[in-house]
Amino acid sequence: MCDEKMRSRPRKRNKKDRPRSSGGLVSSWARTDVGLKREKNEDSFWEDSNLMCYVVADGMGGHAAGEKASRMAVEILRERIREARNATSPLNTASDGGESAAVLDLLQQAIGSASQKIKHRAEQNPELEGMGTTVTMMLFCDGRAYVAHVGDSRLYRFSDGRLEQLTEDHSLVNEQIKAGFITAEEAQFSRYRNIITRSVGFESEVTADTFSLVARPGDVFLLCSDGLTGMVHDEVLRRVLKSGDFDRAASQLIQMANQSGGEDNITLILLRYKGQSGWQAPRPRKAAWRGWRKGIRQASENG
Repeated sequence: MCDEKMRSRPRKRNKKDRPRSSGGLVSSWARTDVGLKREKNEDSFWEDSNLMCYVVADGMGGHAAGEKASRMAVEILRERIREARNATSPLNTASDGGESAAVLDLLQQAIGSASQKIKHRAEQNPELEGMGTTVTMMLFCDGRAYVAHVGDSRLYRFSDGRLEQLTEDHSLVNEQIKAGFITAEEAQFSRYRNIITRSVGFESEVTADTFSLVARPGDVFLLCSDGLTGMVHDEVLRRVLKSGDFDRAASQLIQMANQSGGEDNITLILLRYKGQSGWQAPRPRKAAWRGWRKGIRQASENG
């Protein structure tokens, strides 16, 4: 069964920029924008350079269902990764740098859990019936980038001046391209381009595409909703990223999508991978340590 992204009447554009965040190994820049034709922003995203996990979700459904579905997916995935990072799990087990089937399975289970909970919520509320969301998720672990993907949001890698699409769209037009019925150029103008063939939450069970690749220092990754790729050609994406100013590039890509029509919500996360190391839990803030030392000192004085 297919899902179709719903359109809303135009309203004033609303843009939300997120400043650069920098962990020890990954720098990230995120932006989201409602576009020019939609009333609400049904995209959601999560970036965490401490947990080294990044998610873009593009919701679909009538009324407020799409916004609800994408937000639920991000919240559920965030909680699962936080739990895994702080527990005995494959994410905290040193490896020889090879692909970990256990990490891939963890991502698959997390997306499966999100799909079940979103479907259950829709069954409880008739106004949310049929809601679902795309999910494109990237997690860094032991020098590898692990990916889980459902829908037509995308992940690209920019390296050595080349832009490579790493995910495959779960969409009707992509199926038509693979079958030879239409060309990639014709797909850009197809009236079926908003129909996806797989989503998180439309059904209780969903199979994500999962894979991993070696992350090389200097690699740049782009996670984005189709509000960007439907408006901005891959070659234009490549030229913008080639500048090397990724904070500026993130804002420029949003602007270009709107200048091309802004037909959908636009969300992107740009990542620059800086090097290999094992994940470490964030250290407590200095203020917390000062409070702890002060408490010990007072206890000694009162004792």
